Amino acid sequence: MSQRLPASASVAQDVDGAKLTAPSALRNRQVLTELLQDVAPATGSALEIASGTGEHIVAFAQALPGLMWHPSELAADRHASIDAYRAEAGLDNVAPARALDACTAGWASTLPPFDLILCINLLHLVSADAAQTLLTEASHALHPGGTLVFYGPFRRDGALTSEGDARFDAQLRAADPAIGYKDDQTILQWLTAAGLDIAEVRDMPANNLAFIARKPSS
Repeated sequence: MSQRLPASASVAQDVDGAKLTAPSALRNRQVLTELLQDVAPATGSALEIASGTGEHIVAFAQALPGLMWHPSELAADRHASIDAYRAEAGLDNVAPARALDACTAGWASTLPPFDLILCINLLHLVSADAAQTLLTEASHALHPGGTLVFYGPFRRDGALTSEGDARFDAQLRAADPAIGYKDDQTILQWLTAAGLDIAEVRDMPANNLAFIARKPSS
């Protein structure tokens, strides 16, 4: 995943030692926790793609203790931050951060299958080809009956629905014409093509959407 990004796309600040904090993570952490409490399996293993600072996964692991959580990231400073939050919380249901580029083909075959895969605020930061690869690989990486959750900003029927979304999408495309907001209908097509059943598309705060899909049990 080598796309160029504007500074506004990935904001993280030093906190203490290796820990980083992201304003967006703090803003949406509670609503995402509530979403997962509603749609995630109660037990099993969960992979978070692009875990960022680690502030999300610690909250998720505390709220859903029956799941073994596996954070993943590319950047070394994010690994250190994730592991610092994990150590501070003293959680035994969060694994050490692993390096994973989920936009490359074949990664699903290198990992054991998961009961839940979660990806937050990533698809608008990668190309259409990379996003489709990510969705396809995530489907392969799920146990039968497993749940896939994607959250973030999207176009609705081809349109950007707020001035803030239009401005951010323009910043993304100015930095790299290959990236930017994906359309909700395109995401549904990609999920179906990957062999997943669409369970729900949920409106979320701040004009975001959550896509919940499940892998057929047989």
